[in-house]
Amino acid sequence: MIELVFPDGSKRQFEDGVTGRQIAAGISKSLEKKAVLVKVDGVLLDLERPLRHGGAFQILTRDDPEVLETIRHDAAHVLAEAVQELFPGTQVTIGPSIEDGFYYDFARDEPFSIDDFPKIEAKMREIVERDEPIRREVWNRDEAIAHFKGIGEAYKAEIIEDLPADEEISVYWQGGWKDLCIGPHLPSTRHVGKAFKLTKLAGAYWRGDHRNAQLQRIYGTAWANEADLEAYIQRIEEAEKRDHRKIGKAMDLFHIQEEGKGMVFWHAKGWTLYRTVEAYIRRRLAADGYEEVKTPQILDRSLWEASGHWEKFGANMFVCETEEGESLAVKPMNCPGHVQIFNVGQKSYRDLPLRMAEFGACHRYEPSGALHGIMRVRGFTQDDAHIFCREDQIEEETRRFVRLLNSAYADFGVELHSVKLALRPDVRAGTDEIWDIAEQKLERAARAAVNMGVEHLPGEGAFYGPKLEFHLRDAIGRTWQCGTLQLDFVLPERLDASYIAEDGSKQRPVMLHRAIAGSMERFIGMLIENYAGAFPLWLAPTQVVVATITSDADDFARQVAAKMTAAGLRVETDLRNEKINYKIREHSLAKAPVIAVVGRREAEEGKVALRRLGSQGQEILTVAEAVTRLATEALPPDVEREARGEAEYSVSAEAMEAG
Repeated sequence: MIELVFPDGSKRQFEDGVTGRQIAAGISKSLEKKAVLVKVDGVLLDLERPLRHGGAFQILTRDDPEVLETIRHDAAHVLAEAVQELFPGTQVTIGPSIEDGFYYDFARDEPFSIDDFPKIEAKMREIVERDEPIRREVWNRDEAIAHFKGIGEAYKAEIIEDLPADEEISVYWQGGWKDLCIGPHLPSTRHVGKAFKLTKLAGAYWRGDHRNAQLQRIYGTAWANEADLEAYIQRIEEAEKRDHRKIGKAMDLFHIQEEGKGMVFWHAKGWTLYRTVEAYIRRRLAADGYEEVKTPQILDRSLWEASGHWEKFGANMFVCETEEGESLAVKPMNCPGHVQIFNVGQKSYRDLPLRMAEFGACHRYEPSGALHGIMRVRGFTQDDAHIFCREDQIEEETRRFVRLLNSAYADFGVELHSVKLALRPDVRAGTDEIWDIAEQKLERAARAAVNMGVEHLPGEGAFYGPKLEFHLRDAIGRTWQCGTLQLDFVLPERLDASYIAEDGSKQRPVMLHRAIAGSMERFIGMLIENYAGAFPLWLAPTQVVVATITSDADDFARQVAAKMTAAGLRVETDLRNEKINYKIREHSLAKAPVIAVVGRREAEEGKVALRRLGSQGQEILTVAEAVTRLATEALPPDVEREARGEAEYSVSAEAMEAG
């Protein structure tokens, strides 16, 4: 017998091997018809799966949010069945659910085309209408390998061969079609519904290894209903309009070319944007007690071996050998270099916390297929900092960092969406005892500093310690992981960092690895998409364009531009022999926040007509009024607060901790 605990707290005994369907039928026939999955102790199971142990039990219907991931997984199987019906000879490999959808990787000699999508979707709808029953079978390992090889599914056979010897081999039938899968799945294809859409094609290497065969990946999205699908499509269309690569090209911010894969060529306007973001963060760090340093770009392999990075990241590091027999690596991160600075000279407990910051340029190998604009690159800069502190300072330093991070995000116009605690990965440095201490201390510090729930992410910590991930939400509701704070007891031990405690003993400092933007490139890409290029005045690469109506106003336009530039504004002039409406349209498309229009009358009266981006109206001001107003508006938020005489954290700590 097994004992199940229902959501209302009631407990019931059942025969070992009872199925979720039988339990649902015992409650009511209507519940049996609606049921699609069950959950036992947090694990989702098929409705027909025999239950072998008791625990917390719940029957799920298609309307339960937890079922959406399974709908997407089933949609991937429906896609695979449709493709194999339409294109015989195609091999299926893997097809998981992912955020907002699913994909399936196919091995096929001929390339798929976007033009194939309508007929594939039509076949998928047909399979849904067939209401094909989905059932699970457990197969013998050797027989399964022989079977899949026999039907030409070499990839499936390879997957089985690489599974642990004691792992159960489960196959799911979908009508007369089958796939190797651990499940769970819905009772039949009807439950997938028709709120799905194929979205894009991409290349993918088998098992993510560029040395393996290249496959064709078809992506799709699936939702519980048509309304959710339509809302998602609208979000995607809006996201495409905001694509930082398109906007970056239109605004002449940056480019990336084949000869520098994953490396950003910043143009003058883009570099202005970059330096504006960097200058803001640099000011905030200085005000918060950080010392800025600079560490070497290339260091000897021995240091990376000592730190543990060589073992963990060696395959992703750019390495060179010298004629003198040296093995050197371009740094993938800054932390070992910061420990070297800390180790110079004796440190006392009075010196802690020591906050060390660097805009550190790092390089990591990323497969070319994984690169994405400036969001996923091989060369990037981190707004990196490491806080060397005592154990009793962890909570206060975490609290202090969260206040700074929230304040900075508010200034950039984005909000903190969620905080996640990434816990020990399978491959890690340090003992379990050290990890127990680190995870407990970081969670306690996080809960003291962050006035929101902290979600756990098992297995996703850094190799030397647990980390807090700070996820932002942008203007169209997407989330981005940017900021991070990582608690590290391991690296100070490995690199022999120490300080003299109050009792005269030698102690190890704790390291807090922390960043606000994370990768500067990715953060700026996020800002571009958040604002769709229409930056607030303080961030805009070009803040004002002085445009003439007639050539008679050219000299006056130059004078206006000179005065605005002298006031600290970033100004361009447009003296071309073009109609003013053409100029306004062109600069509006380039997202210039303010266009100062001048003609003969404005020159005679010493005035300008200011037109704001997105507005059809204009405001007539004297040059002095315009300069004063715009220069004030263009002040970065932290500088504006300082000018008003406000404390740096103008929002209460409690409000900022609440995000």
